[in-house]
Amino acid sequence: MKHLSLQSPAKLNLMLHIIGRRDDGHHLLQTVFQFIDLNDQIEFDLTPDGSIQRYDSNTPVSEAEDIVIQAAELLQERFRVDRGVRISIDKRIPIGGGLGGGSSNAATTLLALNQMWSLNLGLSELAEIGLDLGADVPVFVMGRAAWASGIGEQLSPIELSEPWYLVIHPGVQVSTAKIFAAEELTRDCDAITIRAFLSGSGINVCEKVACNLYPEIQLAIDWLNQYGNARMTGTGACVFAAFDSLEQAEGVVSRAPSKWDSFVVKAMNKNPVLTQCGMPD
Repeated sequence: MKHLSLQSPAKLNLMLHIIGRRDDGHHLLQTVFQFIDLNDQIEFDLTPDGSIQRYDSNTPVSEAEDIVIQAAELLQERFRVDRGVRISIDKRIPIGGGLGGGSSNAATTLLALNQMWSLNLGLSELAEIGLDLGADVPVFVMGRAAWASGIGEQLSPIELSEPWYLVIHPGVQVSTAKIFAAEELTRDCDAITIRAFLSGSGINVCEKVACNLYPEIQLAIDWLNQYGNARMTGTGACVFAAFDSLEQAEGVVSRAPSKWDSFVVKAMNKNPVLTQCGMPD
């Protein structure tokens, strides 16, 4: 296969608890991931000379710092691949919004090159490689809505309803490091169960910190709370609420202040990239 065109989806964190901290400083989490049909478009073209290049991309991230390029280089080096790839990225997922665009792009790259370079690696092996790139990469590789623990890499598939979500990006880019460094961040939540979450328990402990640091997030939550149960995803900045129908969600988004980037998406319990890359269901 010389060319592959893939849509790399975003995610929402439906809850996020911090229950402790490892000796290396990483936070121990409980969270729930669900995919949404907001996608970056990534084009992959095989090259015979072993070079890895980015071209015709609208991402503001430099090529040297691009996690997509890092994913390709990691895979190439680890398995001594003599072929290369040219990669184009059309970014549509807001950066710094807590939607996991970078992690999704890295996972999509691993899945694509596993096929294009005929590596024949399984999902678990690719997820382990992805963890070297970021804690959220494995969930996109495994490709299922999941209950996550550890630093976010210990995944248990979970079946969730697939509502329509109204998502608001309030126009700020949140620094994850800044959120996790905040003294007021709750780091000792009691562990909860999947059953408790499905019964309605669970909050995002990062939300209060993010709202204090970035007041525009609180304004978006307050506005969206008029129409549904508004929550923040990840460490922010995006907030969301679920609706039973597309018509309901579109009715609310039509009222959203124009200063925000507001859009309606469909929840997905499976990452479609797996099917597109020929991975087993």
